[in-house]
Amino acid sequence: MIRAALALLMVLTIAGCSKFIDYDGPEVTRVIVDKGDRIMYLLHHDQVLRSYEIELGFAPDGDKVVEGDGRTPEGSYIIDRRNPNSSFYLSIGINYPNEDDIAEAAALGQSPGGDIFIHGTPNPLRRGDDWTAGCIAVTNAEMREIYAMVGIGTPIDIRP
Repeated sequence: MIRAALALLMVLTIAGCSKFIDYDGPEVTRVIVDKGDRIMYLLHHDQVLRSYEIELGFAPDGDKVVEGDGRTPEGSYIIDRRNPNSSFYLSIGINYPNEDDIAEAAALGQSPGGDIFIHGTPNPLRRGDDWTAGCIAVTNAEMREIYAMVGIGTPIDIRP
């Protein structure tokens, strides 16, 4: 009897630790990132559903132009993929680079880079400074919410 109770307790504990949560609220129709204020908003049309403090690329001022510049892109993009096995807890991908980004980097004879995501952190505690290679980082707890709420195809506007 005690064994069965301990086994049930263990299963419930493991289930409660899942990084995947359910969301049944209003659809997120747009994500807005304000780089200057370090805030990301999840919107249902004009209604803000959630807001999050964010961390950016290690050289956050200005638009991303070339691979390795440490900047987070600016412009209008789409959420185009989900990664449940990210090195940064969970992540959702942004369709950077677009045609304009590619042309801008090509004019400089460089690559625009890629693999820009909204993601959690390898360290569950937020660092406090901009540290990514150009991505948008939140806490792992916040990333669980974002992962549950934001679907593929959702527009994202990243503003200076």
